[in-house]
Amino acid sequence: MLVVCGNRLGSSFMIELNAKNSLQDLGIEVDVSHTDLAASKTEKADLYVGAKDLMDVLDDGTRAVAKLANIFDMQELKSVLQQYV
Repeated sequence: MLVVCGNRLGSSFMIELNAKNSLQDLGIEVDVSHTDLAASKTEKADLYVGAKDLMDVLDDGTRAVAKLANIFDMQELKSVLQQYV
């Protein structure tokens, strides 16, 4: 799983940590890393996760993308992860 943000700063790292915690709560082991939007276009991942506006840019029909309306909402993140993992 690849968490994507605009500039590869704090938001993608924060979502990465939250995703790892959520997946652990669900008893699921998945490799999770983070990167910026530009780099994500060349990186392979089973699932790309990020804010809806960024995922709309990345969603070219060939990638599995999970779009978050609120990147700070842990319940939304957990629910989205359950749908894809």
